[in-house]
Amino acid sequence: MSRPQMSGPDWSLTSADYARHRQGFPDGLYDLLTHHRLLRPGMTALDLGTGTGALARGLAARGADVLGLDPAPGQVAAATRLAQDQGLAGRARFAEGLAERTDQPAGTFDLVAAGQAWHWFDRGLAAAEAMRVLRPGGALLICHYDWIPLPGNVAHATEWLIEAHNPHWRMGRGTGFYPAWATDLALAGFRDIGFAGFDHAARYSREDWRGRIRASAGIGGALDGPAVARFDAELAAMLDSRFPADPLLVPHRVFAIWGWR
Repeated sequence: MSRPQMSGPDWSLTSADYARHRQGFPDGLYDLLTHHRLLRPGMTALDLGTGTGALARGLAARGADVLGLDPAPGQVAAATRLAQDQGLAGRARFAEGLAERTDQPAGTFDLVAAGQAWHWFDRGLAAAEAMRVLRPGGALLICHYDWIPLPGNVAHATEWLIEAHNPHWRMGRGTGFYPAWATDLALAGFRDIGFAGFDHAARYSREDWRGRIRASAGIGGALDGPAVARFDAELAAMLDSRFPADPLLVPHRVFAIWGWR
């Protein structure tokens, strides 16, 4: 079988940093999903663009049986290892695959999820594929966990540094809100669209913040090794001079939107 073809960053290049330093969604997301009946023990879930499996493992830890798909073999290997380390291998499994063409049987899953990944897909094709593989009464869930760059905070300063090292990066200055995704769900035929979210102050050691940024699309997913090292040295110097606190409190926003089949 041929290997799935990726578009966008080659995440296998930064899987080690991704697995070690990128935080998963906070517990409040899973409380939210449970409240809205999107998550329950024993359900079957498909996690698209799973990366190192943070969302898939979070669902599995709360009783779901999850298959996570990602086109990057390094990410799949890291996700599998982390699930084994957490004792979740029986509930969370991972394979190479595409959001737009999962090769899964129709009407198989109670939940299709995409965490921190929807923007990398052909959204129309991915939404149609989710509709195909969901059981009647199942749901497509899209969620994000974004740092919020406010003038003077560490996320804002870090974005300026990313842009200095990678002028092609265009993902900064976000608000953590994605209203266009409601249209994606509606056009694919999903009904009773709902959305929710909350703000959360993530705690990062300064070392982990450096690793988190290395494991980002603008740095580790785009630059070669020497360029990543130059960026990391400059980020370390900036943190030393401007943000000496350890841990850092980095404002984040959780955004979730879903629709029912």
